[in-house]
Amino acid sequence: MAAEPDPVDRIVEQWRAERPDLDDEGLAAMATIGRLGRVAALAAPLVERTFLRHGLSTGEFDVLAALRRSGAPFTLTPSVLARTLMLSPAAMTNRLDRLEAAGHVGRRLDPENRRSMLVTLTAPGRKAVDEVVAEHVANERALLSVLTAAERRRLDDLLRRLVAGLEATGG
Repeated sequence: MAAEPDPVDRIVEQWRAERPDLDDEGLAAMATIGRLGRVAALAAPLVERTFLRHGLSTGEFDVLAALRRSGAPFTLTPSVLARTLMLSPAAMTNRLDRLEAAGHVGRRLDPENRRSMLVTLTAPGRKAVDEVVAEHVANERALLSVLTAAERRRLDDLLRRLVAGLEATGG
């Protein structure tokens, strides 16, 4: 069943009327990218509200989650965290400063490389991320509830291919 026309369809129709020389495949691509942008813009605040209820930003949750997923002893270097989260070292430092001040992480010199630090998830940090991730997963499931499980799997497959293609072009 086809979905009702949306604002992106109206934008494409306006371009089609004003620039009939633009090809249909190009306008269809514009619509797809436009919808991906709308999904990101609409979903982001709905996802972040879960973190905000727990006193975290999305970025801070991402750091705690990366440490938690790494397994015991829940310790990584700032450079590994930055690479994992695709952040600059300065952005990582700012997040770590806030998380350390909140008691969620601790930093210490790496005994094997005194030029490097180790970041460790504290017991309160682990408790916080474990509580938040359960609520986060339930929230994301609810946000995607307009799709069937089969539709979500198909969308996931298509997005995986799109991401791989964009990464291959240097994106």
